Amino acid sequence: MKTAILTDSTAYIPSNLRERWNIHMVPLNVLIKNESYREEIDLTADDFYDMVRGDEELPKTSQPSIGVITEKLEELSRDYDAVVAIHLSSGISGTYQATITAADMVNGLEVHVFDSEISCMVQGFYAQEAAEMANQGETPEQIIERLKHMKTSVQAYFMVDNLSHLHRGGRLSGAQAIVGSLLQVKPVLHFVDTKIVPFEKIRTSKKAIKRVKGLFEEVAEQGEPMRATIIHANRKEEAETIMNELQDKYPHVDFVLSYFGPVIGTHLGEGALGIGWYKK
Repeated sequence: MKTAILTDSTAYIPSNLRERWNIHMVPLNVLIKNESYREEIDLTADDFYDMVRGDEELPKTSQPSIGVITEKLEELSRDYDAVVAIHLSSGISGTYQATITAADMVNGLEVHVFDSEISCMVQGFYAQEAAEMANQGETPEQIIERLKHMKTSVQAYFMVDNLSHLHRGGRLSGAQAIVGSLLQVKPVLHFVDTKIVPFEKIRTSKKAIKRVKGLFEEVAEQGEPMRATIIHANRKEEAETIMNELQDKYPHVDFVLSYFGPVIGTHLGEGALGIGWYKK
């Protein structure tokens, strides 16, 4: 059985790596001033932050339509017997459910849909692992079992530099945002039961980043082989510095630098920074 691996644009896997790993992608969309862009196709992360910086109006985001997903599955059905589709958390997007619906509309293709319950490059880790297994001829069932096992050690924490995006996106009340901004609160967030929720509220960006690093180090100190990613919203130099520092300290961890693209960046805002990981 020939199995294709499908993910969505919020995994933020660069196109050269998607090609190398043979991972297929459907894009989510971001609407800026009534103009719609397909993330990772029409709009890069760098261009996005330049375009929206200083705007009063928050961009809008939307999942791929069932029609777009169906079209992609039909295209894959010409060369593959099965698809393992790995999507961003069902608690923050309808993409997972849309793929389940689209799968029923395509004949002659076995579709397995996996809820990563997370997003960004940590979601990309699931896709990479699945692609490696598919290339080795593993069955969709074996791939899904491996992804479920991965989920037992997957973690990610991220700090937000600007509370206004969370407020305008409906995740913080106006009062919380005003008080938080006055006190320079930098919330550390994580995923719980598919949703983004506060983990801790910390004063100053520097302390928040230190806390996120500390949460990673608690696990890395155990010495088990791991994969980890440093994810940034237009603060590449700082993210690289953190990655190099941690890489020197924990040689048993494979690190990759990644980014918050337009869709996730809309909700977190420029300056966000996070670390995600799993045990191999």
